Amino acid sequence: MRVMKLALIAFVALLFDSASASAITVKKRTEAPGLPPQIWEIVGDFCAIKTWHPVVEDCVQTKEGDVVFRTLSLKGGGTIKEKLTATEDNGYSYEIIESPLPVKNYKARLWLEVDDEPDRSVIFWQSDFDANGASDDDAKKKITQVFAAGVKGIKQKAIAAYDAREAAAQKTLTSSPWRDEVRRWNVAERPRVVEANRALQGVDT
Repeated sequence: MRVMKLALIAFVALLFDSASASAITVKKRTEAPGLPPQIWEIVGDFCAIKTWHPVVEDCVQTKEGDVVFRTLSLKGGGTIKEKLTATEDNGYSYEIIESPLPVKNYKARLWLEVDDEPDRSVIFWQSDFDANGASDDDAKKKITQVFAAGVKGIKQKAIAAYDAREAAAQKTLTSSPWRDEVRRWNVAERPRVVEANRALQGVDT
């Protein structure tokens, strides 16, 4: 009887351990024009989130020892403190320290990869967390909304940068200083060159 009781206790404990280990995962992705380094240059700074996420009003980056933090001020009130945990060429990982969001044990990664289509990138944002003060479904829905708005904001920044590069390249092709100089030379000097050639050939002008 005692053995069965101990086995039951162990089984219940195992169930609780399994439940706590099974974190919620949210992952969003979208495609955007431009190569990963080009996009990451404008959105990849740890506090650049204030320029591409519509709910972030401001971001302050601080350092405590060798650890980098950012504190996000949200539109409508509230702040989120996050810690940078890893960086890569076109991505970074972080975790939430303090937040009004209904989550705990929150760890996330934001990164870019080359798309199958030429001159395009794929934007990824993924997190793993547990619900805190809300159901799993409500917590997942909230983070999904945050991520959807975020990747959309990055895409809009990427499109604007891509359009600006295309416009600059087109302007260079159609109105380069060299081309303008040749045009001016043709107007001013070419008649005199033609006149001199005719004189050398004995042609009466």
